[in-house]
Amino acid sequence: MKSVVILISGRGSNMVRIATACRDEQWPARISAVISNEPRAAGLSAARDLGIPTRIVPHRDHADREAFDAALAAQIDAHAPDLVILAGFMRILTPGFVTRYQNRLINIHPSLLPAFPGLHTHARAIAAGVKVHGATVHYVTAELDAGPIIAQAVVPVFDADTADSLQARVQQAEHRLYPAAVRWHVGGQISVHDGVTRLAAAGPAALGLAAPGPAVDHGR
Repeated sequence: MKSVVILISGRGSNMVRIATACRDEQWPARISAVISNEPRAAGLSAARDLGIPTRIVPHRDHADREAFDAALAAQIDAHAPDLVILAGFMRILTPGFVTRYQNRLINIHPSLLPAFPGLHTHARAIAAGVKVHGATVHYVTAELDAGPIIAQAVVPVFDADTADSLQARVQQAEHRLYPAAVRWHVGGQISVHDGVTRLAAAGPAALGLAAPGPAVDHGR
Protein backbone atom coordinates (compact mmCIF):
# COMPACT_ATOMS: atom_id res chain seq x y z
CA MET A 1 0.00 0.00 0.00
CA LYS A 2 1.59 3.26 -1.15
CA SER A 3 1.61 6.27 1.16
CA VAL A 4 0.55 9.58 -0.40
CA VAL A 5 0.84 13.05 1.15
CA ILE A 6 -0.99 16.00 -0.41
CA LEU A 7 0.04 19.64 0.06
CA ILE A 8 -2.53 22.43 -0.28
CA SER A 9 -2.86 26.15 0.34
CA GLY A 10 -6.52 26.78 -0.48
CA ARG A 11 -9.78 24.95 -1.02
CA GLY A 12 -8.14 21.78 -2.29
CA SER A 13 -10.53 20.89 -5.12
CA ASN A 14 -7.95 18.66 -6.82
CA MET A 15 -7.09 17.10 -3.46
CA VAL A 16 -10.73 16.12 -2.95
CA ARG A 17 -10.91 14.54 -6.43
CA ILE A 18 -7.73 12.56 -5.86
CA ALA A 19 -8.71 11.38 -2.38
CA THR A 20 -12.20 10.42 -3.51
CA ALA A 21 -10.89 8.49 -6.51
CA CYS A 22 -8.33 6.71 -4.33
CA ARG A 23 -11.10 5.57 -2.01
CA ASP A 24 -13.79 4.75 -4.55
CA GLU A 25 -11.51 3.04 -7.08
CA GLN A 26 -9.58 1.17 -4.37
CA TRP A 27 -6.12 2.22 -5.49
CA PRO A 28 -3.13 0.41 -3.96
CA ALA A 29 -2.53 3.57 -1.93
CA ARG A 30 -3.80 5.62 0.97
CA ILE A 31 -3.86 9.38 1.49
CA SER A 32 -1.80 9.49 4.67
CA ALA A 33 -2.08 13.24 5.31
CA VAL A 34 -3.08 16.58 3.89
CA ILE A 35 -0.69 19.36 4.90
CA SER A 36 -1.26 23.10 4.44
CA ASN A 37 0.90 26.17 4.90
CA GLU A 38 -2.28 28.20 5.43
CA PRO A 39 -4.08 27.57 8.74
CA ARG A 40 -7.41 28.75 7.28
CA ALA A 41 -7.26 26.74 4.07
CA ALA A 42 -10.75 25.45 3.30
CA GLY A 43 -9.26 22.21 2.04
CA LEU A 44 -8.32 21.22 5.58
CA SER A 45 -11.99 20.86 6.52
CA ALA A 46 -12.66 18.98 3.28
CA ALA A 47 -9.85 16.55 4.11
CA ARG A 48 -11.15 15.99 7.63
CA ASP A 49 -14.61 15.29 6.23
CA LEU A 50 -12.97 12.54 4.18
CA GLY A 51 -11.33 11.11 7.29
CA ILE A 52 -7.82 12.19 6.28
CA PRO A 53 -5.38 13.39 8.96
CA THR A 54 -4.34 17.03 8.52
CA ARG A 55 -1.33 19.05 9.54
CA ILE A 56 -0.54 22.77 9.37
CA VAL A 57 2.96 24.16 8.82
CA PRO A 58 2.55 27.95 8.63
CA HIS A 59 5.22 29.43 6.39
CA ARG A 60 5.01 32.75 8.24
CA ASP A 61 6.41 31.07 11.36
CA HIS A 62 9.77 30.46 9.67
CA ALA A 63 12.60 32.88 8.94
CA ASP A 64 13.22 31.79 5.36
CA ARG A 65 12.30 29.23 2.72
CA GLU A 66 14.95 26.79 3.84
CA ALA A 67 13.63 26.75 7.41
CA PHE A 68 10.05 26.34 6.23
CA ASP A 69 10.96 23.55 3.83
CA ALA A 70 12.82 21.72 6.59
CA ALA A 71 9.78 21.90 8.88
CA LEU A 72 7.51 20.83 6.05
CA ALA A 73 9.74 17.90 5.13
CA ALA A 74 9.73 16.70 8.74
CA GLN A 75 5.93 16.53 8.69
CA ILE A 76 5.89 14.83 5.30
CA ASP A 77 8.54 12.26 6.20
CA ALA A 78 6.58 11.20 9.28
CA HIS A 79 4.28 9.46 6.80
CA ALA A 80 7.07 7.73 4.81
CA PRO A 81 5.56 8.94 1.52
CA ASP A 82 5.89 7.14 -1.78
CA LEU A 83 4.40 10.22 -3.44
CA VAL A 84 3.98 13.89 -2.52
CA ILE A 85 1.31 15.80 -4.45
CA LEU A 86 1.13 19.57 -4.87
CA ALA A 87 -2.55 20.44 -5.17
CA GLY A 88 -2.76 24.21 -5.20
CA PHE A 89 0.24 24.55 -2.91
CA MET A 90 1.25 28.17 -3.33
CA ARG A 91 4.87 28.12 -2.21
CA ILE A 92 8.08 28.07 -4.23
CA LEU A 93 10.08 25.09 -2.99
CA THR A 94 13.85 25.13 -2.55
CA PRO A 95 16.08 22.95 -4.74
CA GLY A 96 17.04 20.89 -1.70
CA PHE A 97 13.41 20.07 -0.96
CA VAL A 98 12.73 19.13 -4.58
CA THR A 99 15.81 16.88 -4.70
CA ARG A 100 14.71 15.15 -1.49
CA TYR A 101 11.57 13.92 -3.25
CA GLN A 102 12.94 13.44 -6.76
CA ASN A 103 10.50 11.49 -8.94
CA ARG A 104 8.13 11.37 -5.94
CA LEU A 105 6.89 14.98 -6.16
CA ILE A 106 4.24 15.93 -8.72
CA ASN A 107 2.32 19.07 -9.59
CA ILE A 108 -0.42 20.18 -11.95
CA HIS A 109 0.08 23.35 -13.97
CA PRO A 110 -2.75 25.18 -15.78
CA SER A 111 -1.25 25.20 -19.27
CA LEU A 112 0.07 22.84 -21.88
CA LEU A 113 3.70 22.95 -20.85
CA PRO A 114 6.20 23.99 -22.04
CA ALA A 115 3.83 26.78 -23.11
CA PHE A 116 3.02 29.45 -20.51
CA PRO A 117 5.00 28.42 -17.44
CA GLY A 118 4.54 30.56 -14.36
CA LEU A 119 1.52 32.68 -13.51
CA HIS A 120 -1.52 34.14 -15.33
CA THR A 121 -1.57 31.30 -17.84
CA HIS A 122 -5.17 31.72 -19.00
CA ALA A 123 -4.88 35.44 -19.78
CA ARG A 124 -1.58 34.79 -21.55
CA ALA A 125 -3.11 32.00 -23.62
CA ILE A 126 -5.95 34.25 -24.74
CA ALA A 127 -3.55 37.10 -25.53
CA ALA A 128 -1.39 34.75 -27.60
CA GLY A 129 -4.41 33.67 -29.65
CA VAL A 130 -3.90 29.95 -29.11
CA LYS A 131 -6.79 27.70 -30.12
CA VAL A 132 -6.20 25.04 -27.47
CA HIS A 133 -5.13 25.32 -23.86
CA GLY A 134 -5.15 22.89 -20.96
CA ALA A 135 -3.33 21.43 -17.99
CA THR A 136 -0.17 19.42 -17.40
CA VAL A 137 0.72 16.98 -14.63
CA HIS A 138 4.47 16.77 -14.22
CA TYR A 139 7.22 15.70 -11.87
CA VAL A 140 8.68 18.67 -10.03
CA THR A 141 12.28 19.70 -10.61
CA ALA A 142 14.29 22.69 -9.42
CA GLU A 143 13.48 24.48 -12.68
CA LEU A 144 10.01 26.03 -12.51
CA ASP A 145 7.34 24.07 -14.42
CA ALA A 146 9.98 22.17 -16.38
CA GLY A 147 9.91 18.63 -14.94
CA PRO A 148 9.09 15.47 -16.93
CA ILE A 149 5.50 15.58 -18.20
CA ILE A 150 3.24 12.76 -17.04
CA ALA A 151 -0.04 13.66 -18.75
CA GLN A 152 -1.87 16.56 -20.34
CA ALA A 153 -5.50 17.52 -20.88
CA VAL A 154 -6.52 19.74 -23.79
CA VAL A 155 -9.47 22.13 -23.90
CA PRO A 156 -10.56 24.48 -26.71
CA VAL A 157 -10.19 28.24 -26.50
CA PHE A 158 -13.24 30.14 -27.77
CA ASP A 159 -13.34 33.66 -29.19
CA ALA A 160 -15.61 34.82 -26.37
CA ASP A 161 -13.44 33.41 -23.61
CA THR A 162 -12.24 35.45 -20.69
CA ALA A 163 -9.48 34.36 -18.35
CA ASP A 164 -12.17 33.30 -15.87
CA SER A 165 -14.23 31.22 -18.32
CA LEU A 166 -11.11 29.53 -19.66
CA GLN A 167 -9.89 28.83 -16.13
CA ALA A 168 -13.20 27.16 -15.28
CA ARG A 169 -12.97 24.88 -18.33
CA VAL A 170 -9.35 23.97 -17.58
CA GLN A 171 -10.17 23.20 -13.97
CA GLN A 172 -12.88 20.76 -15.02
CA ALA A 173 -10.27 18.95 -17.08
CA GLU A 174 -7.80 19.05 -14.17
CA HIS A 175 -10.29 17.24 -11.94
CA ARG A 176 -10.24 14.29 -14.34
CA LEU A 177 -6.58 14.42 -15.32
CA TYR A 178 -4.89 14.65 -11.93
CA PRO A 179 -6.48 11.55 -10.34
CA ALA A 180 -5.64 9.53 -13.47
CA ALA A 181 -1.99 10.60 -13.39
CA VAL A 182 -1.70 9.88 -9.66
CA ARG A 183 -3.17 6.42 -10.15
CA TRP A 184 -0.60 5.69 -12.86
CA HIS A 185 2.18 6.64 -10.45
CA VAL A 186 0.96 4.66 -7.43
CA GLY A 187 0.29 1.70 -9.71
CA GLY A 188 3.92 1.69 -10.83
CA GLN A 189 2.95 2.40 -14.44
CA ILE A 190 5.24 5.39 -15.00
CA SER A 191 8.97 5.36 -15.61
CA VAL A 192 11.30 8.27 -16.36
CA HIS A 193 14.14 7.93 -18.88
CA ASP A 194 16.40 10.86 -19.75
CA GLY A 195 13.84 13.36 -18.50
CA VAL A 196 10.94 11.82 -20.45
CA THR A 197 8.16 9.75 -18.90
CA ARG A 198 6.96 6.45 -20.29
CA LEU A 199 3.61 4.91 -19.44
CA ALA A 200 3.27 1.14 -19.22
CA ALA A 201 0.79 -0.37 -21.64
CA ALA A 202 -1.34 -1.54 -18.71
CA GLY A 203 -1.86 2.02 -17.49
CA PRO A 204 -4.51 3.26 -19.93
CA ALA A 205 -6.37 -0.06 -19.93
CA ALA A 206 -6.58 0.03 -16.14
CA LEU A 207 -8.23 3.44 -16.38
CA GLY A 208 -10.52 2.62 -19.27
CA LEU A 209 -8.59 4.83 -21.71
CA ALA A 210 -7.94 3.90 -25.30
CA ALA A 211 -4.22 4.65 -25.40
CA PRO A 212 -1.47 6.69 -23.79
CA GLY A 213 -1.55 10.35 -24.65
CA PRO A 214 -3.31 13.61 -23.84
CA ALA A 215 -6.80 13.59 -22.45
CA VAL A 216 -8.95 15.80 -24.67
CA ASP A 217 -11.82 17.74 -23.15
CA HIS A 218 -14.22 19.52 -25.52
CA GLY A 219 -16.58 20.67 -22.80
CA ARG A 220 -17.71 24.28 -22.67
